[in-house]
Formats: sequence, structure tokens, C-alpha cells
Amino acid sequence: MKNPEMTAASLSRRTTLQLLAAGTASIALPGMARAATAPNQNAAALLDTIAWRLLDHNPENATGLGVDVGAHAALRAKAEDRSFAGKAALAKTLREDLARVEAFPTTGLDHATQTSLAVVRSAYKTSLDGLAQPYGDVAVGGWRNTPYVVIQNVGAYLDTPKFLDADHPVKTAEDAEAYVSRLSQFDRQLDGELERIRKATDQGLVPPDFLLDRAIAQMSSMIEDARSNGGGLVTSLVSRTRTIPGNWESRAKAVVLAEVVPALERQLAELKRQRSLAKSDPGMRERPQGAEFYAWALRASTTTPVPAEEIHQRGLEELAALHARMDPILQKLGYSTGNVGERMTALGTDKRFMFPDGDPGRAEIMTFIRHRIDWIRAQMPRAFRDPVKGNVEVRRLPLAEEPGAPTAYGGAGSIDGSVPGKMWINLRTTDLHRKYDLPTLVHHEAIPGHVWQGEYANRLPLIRSILAFNAYSEGWALYGEQLADELGAYADDPVGQLGYLQSIAFRACRMVVDTGLHSKGWTREQAVRFFMEKNGNKREEVVNEVDRYCSWPGQACGYKMGHSEINRQRSRAQAALGARYDLRDFDQAVVDGGNVPLDVLAKNIDSYIATHKAG
Repeated sequence: MKNPEMTAASLSRRTTLQLLAAGTASIALPGMARAATAPNQNAAALLDTIAWRLLDHNPENATGLGVDVGAHAALRAKAEDRSFAGKAALAKTLREDLARVEAFPTTGLDHATQTSLAVVRSAYKTSLDGLAQPYGDVAVGGWRNTPYVVIQNVGAYLDTPKFLDADHPVKTAEDAEAYVSRLSQFDRQLDGELERIRKATDQGLVPPDFLLDRAIAQMSSMIEDARSNGGGLVTSLVSRTRTIPGNWESRAKAVVLAEVVPALERQLAELKRQRSLAKSDPGMRERPQGAEFYAWALRASTTTPVPAEEIHQRGLEELAALHARMDPILQKLGYSTGNVGERMTALGTDKRFMFPDGDPGRAEIMTFIRHRIDWIRAQMPRAFRDPVKGNVEVRRLPLAEEPGAPTAYGGAGSIDGSVPGKMWINLRTTDLHRKYDLPTLVHHEAIPGHVWQGEYANRLPLIRSILAFNAYSEGWALYGEQLADELGAYADDPVGQLGYLQSIAFRACRMVVDTGLHSKGWTREQAVRFFMEKNGNKREEVVNEVDRYCSWPGQACGYKMGHSEINRQRSRAQAALGARYDLRDFDQAVVDGGNVPLDVLAKNIDSYIATHKAG
């Protein structure tokens, strides 16, 4: 590890590239130009050191970013330690590095560097508060905070196979060796989680019965697959080593059958023990120290101190405003009877907007998504001064994950672009999707949403590619949906316009439902019915959504909170700049400032406004 007090002469090549990249980004965001001063260089070195120390705890992330090369190549063969000891070591690193950042002198630092230090402070303080909770998994600069270490959408049994198949490269014998190495650590990951869920069970933290039913079914299916000659864990490696000499199949199969399957069976036994104790209460309010966990989770997910009651009320108000925009469109289409939710339900049964069943429909959906990506990519110069490539691959979710997963999700690829960003689409049934709601899903997950924004984040210092904030990430993705609409995505498509508005309204519903489940004692069915009756969403779609809110409390509130704040900042910029305002400059300022807490976003827009007023 590098000394944080190192001088410019001893900066790593990676740090030098980060300085150049940050300088390039700041050209597009005037007022953030990075002077080549010793304070900025020393801060860059500190941020570089902090990034590598964090990646040491999550080496899979180093692979996903494409930085496990050269001096850091050993990370490619390592796997995250998910045990109590691993989490204690992570907390120790966070405390040490937070102290370094807080002690670092800010005199002489440019705005971009101060932003990066503020991002580390916010992410590390929030994560340390989460790690002080009596149970759960805490994301460091991420969105997946959960009280349940293993459940229908959380756990190594889902994460590791998908990572090895989709993100771990196998181009050389060394890559294949690293794959086998990580595979051989899979059982330790599972057993590390097992000790934590056993302790949680003994403390009285038992997930809802309906979540356990899903997790048990999924894990049972994975065990059955793995018993069949190693299953996908083996075939993924075999399919990519056909031209690489070695006994990869037999080695991987031996690991899976002798080590992984028994570890999965141990986890399954504990889930079944939990199921014998479980009740149907969905929220944190009914769980030991659940109110405290939920208060922290809300703060982490929204990057604000806004309490649950206020978020609930805001959700109701924003939903009413969005439905007021949808009503006249529905009237023009001939849907005039019932509330907006009832009319959208009727629209959802129209065969013209449904995809065929089975594989033909799945193929049509994939083609539909790719065409939409091509269209929106071509519009990006109208919304950004410095468009990125929009490097994205569309992939179906792994079959084992689909039953407990949302309709889609996405994220950026590696820093060097060799691994594309991905839009993962849930195709367990084509009835999850409609032709009028799929376009806005693409804009959310791919361009100009998560994948697009992530490419800008990858230009920043390495720690900024790692640390993300739910309210910004999801708020930007919703804003990406809005941009697509403003760029003409639905100019001649009123039904598509409804799909977009329903999508935004869906996120307002989330604020109501998440707080209802965890702070107001709502039942699971009450939450499902709210979506269906108020917003016209399909049961097939919202059951998984509600179950997700039960396992990731608070996360669903970040979307609309972040989206509303980005629009508030845009309105502020328009009012302050008048004729000097240009959408391309504002959007560039938001993405070049990087993924930040909402209070730091406001400071970035302060700088943008000041520069353009003067310029």
C-alpha cells in the first residue's frame, strides 16, 4: 500500500491517470479545473491509497472495474470475506481511512478534490453507522443494505455464480486459475454468511415467511443444478477454456461437488430452521431493533435526514401530481372510467401492447431493447457537451435469480471499457413487460441512466468509481427517463408517454409503500394492492417489488427523492442563469461531478452556476 503522504514523484501510474482524467472532466465542468499543486497531488495519492485498501476487501469489484491487473493482479484470484471477521476487518479499514480524510488539510484544494474527500467522508460515516447495527449487510458506497444476509435477492449463493459467469474474465490460463481459486473460496463465503445468519436467528431476527419460501426454493434449485456435474459453475468455465490447455472441468467439478454443494446445504438447513420460526409480518417495525435499523437505512438510501412520515406524505403528493398528468392522455385514448390506476390496468390487458409468450416473446423483447438503445444513444449529443460511448450489453438474468429479482437492473462496465456495462432483464415470463413500459426501463437501466452515468464515474479517481449513493444513482436513472421523454422518445406515442409517467409514478408509490411496510405496519398484500389499485401496475410485477422492499428496507425511497432533488437543482440553475442556461451544461455538470450525496450535488451545482454567471 502506498504512503498517503507520498509526493508527486512517487505517484503511481494509476494516480497520474486519475489526475489527468479528473482534469479532463473538469474542463467540461468549468470552475472545477484541477491545478497541478502539491495539495491536490497529495490528496489524489491519499484517495488512491484508500481506494485500493477498500478493493482489498471486495476484490470482485476490482475485477468488475477492470483494475485487477499489474501490481494488483493478485486480486483476481481473491474473493470477499463474508464472515464476522471479514466485516470487522472492513470496519477497521473504514475507521482508519475516515480518520485520514478528516485530518487531511483542505487549504489549496480545488473543488473536484474537495468533492472527492466529501464523498469518502459521507460514505464511510454512513457505512460505519450501518456496521454498528446488530445485524445485516452494509454496502460501502452502494445501495444494497439489508438486515438479512441471505434471502431471496441477497447472498453469495446468488452473487458469486453470476459474478463468475458474467464479470470474471477467462482469456488466459491465469484467468482460469483465478476462476478456480475463487470457486474454491465459495464455500468459505457461504459458511461466513452462515455464522452470521445463525447469530441473527438466535437474536430473534427472522425474515418473513414468504421471503424464506422464495430463498429456499432458489437455493434448492441451485443445489440440484450443482449436483449435476457441477452445474453452471462448471459449464461457465468449460465454455471459456476450450482453447486453453488444462484439466479445468475436472478441477472445477471436484470443488463444486466436494465443497460448494455441502456449504449450500448447510445454508439451506439454516433457512429451513428460520422458516419454522417465521411469521408473515413484512416490515422492520416488527423485528428486534428494527425501527433503529430502518431509520439508518432510510438515511443511507436517501442521503438525507428526512423521516419516514414525511417521505410517506411526499410520495402521496407526487403520485397525485403525476396522475394529474396521466389523466388527460388516458381520456384522449378513450379510457375515461375509473381512477388512473384502474384505467392503466385496463390498458395493460390490451393485447396490442403485450409480447408473445415463451421464447419468441423473449427474443422480441431483446430485439426491442437493442433498437431502443441505438435510438437513445444517437440523441445524447443534444443533452450533453461531452457524450460518452454508452457501452452496454443486454443480458438475461440467470434463471436461478429471476424468481426473486426485479424486472431489470443495470450498471457500468470496466474503467477501460473492455467489459461493457450491462442491462440485466428478467425474462422468467414475458408478461412482466409491455411495449409501452419497456422503453422507459431501457432509459433507466442503460442510456442515459445507470450505464451512461457510470461511464462518467469511471473517468474520476478510482475511489469515485467505487463509491455510489442510492439517491443519486437512482435519482439520475429516473432523470434519464425524463431526458428521453424531453428528447422526443414519445413525441408520436401517447401510450409510451403513459408508460413513462407510470414509471415515475411507480417510484412515488415506492416512497409510500416502503414507509408503509416498515413504519406503519402495512401487510404485504396491502402494499401489493396499493400499486395495483393506485397506479395500475401488474401483480406479477409488484409482488417481486414488494418482496424486494422487505429485504432492502429504505432503498426504494431513494429513487424519487433523488429525482426530485435533481429537478430542483435544475430549476434553480435555470432561474439563476436565465439566457445563459443550457441543458447540455447542466447535465454535464451533474455527471461530471460524479455520484454524490444530495447535499454535495447542491454544492456542485453552486459551482456550475457561479462559473456560468461569470463566463
